[in-house]
Amino acid sequence: MADYETHHRHQAIPKETALQALNTIIQLHFEKTLEKKRAIDLQKKELYKHFLLFFIFLSLVFLGQSQSTRLECRHCWIPISLLSLAHLIFYVSVAQTLRCINGFKYQRRCHKLTLGLATERLRELKMRVNGGEYDGGEVVIGDESELEIHYQEPPESYFGKFKRNWALHFGFLILIYGFMVSSSVVLLCF
Repeated sequence: MADYETHHRHQAIPKETALQALNTIIQLHFEKTLEKKRAIDLQKKELYKHFLLFFIFLSLVFLGQSQSTRLECRHCWIPISLLSLAHLIFYVSVAQTLRCINGFKYQRRCHKLTLGLATERLRELKMRVNGGEYDGGEVVIGDESELEIHYQEPPESYFGKFKRNWALHFGFLILIYGFMVSSSVVLLCF
């Protein structure tokens, strides 16, 4: 039993194989990081497109109210209902897009942390190899976990960033909603 544990704890792995394994992990997580960045950029473009279309719609409603001679104070529920429905639809679309953006950001952060850990392990291994610790061309691994790089996750405090982002976007939406409802009442009733 002791021979089995000793044999599995101290494996001899060619240094090229060990270096190649770590380089492969680094390359994979680097590509994933870039992929998530592109996905975030696409979702941000989608979010900006939603904002643009929403503000065009709001300006058309506002222009229609200001130019109309037939709308009176008793009709103010019509534009307010229309604005409420539009805000609700826009809220749902922004919530979905922000959820996607935040998910991609979280995944990207995980890949960046894993990439950093793999780079650090590669640097340590190269320093040991260049230090003359391995003359025979084989790296003696004390534990199999020395070459294993587990997927890293950020601390819980990282989620505060997402909550601030949500609060900023929806605070802005509530402000715009309040402005549009009050301006509709002022235009039609006063």
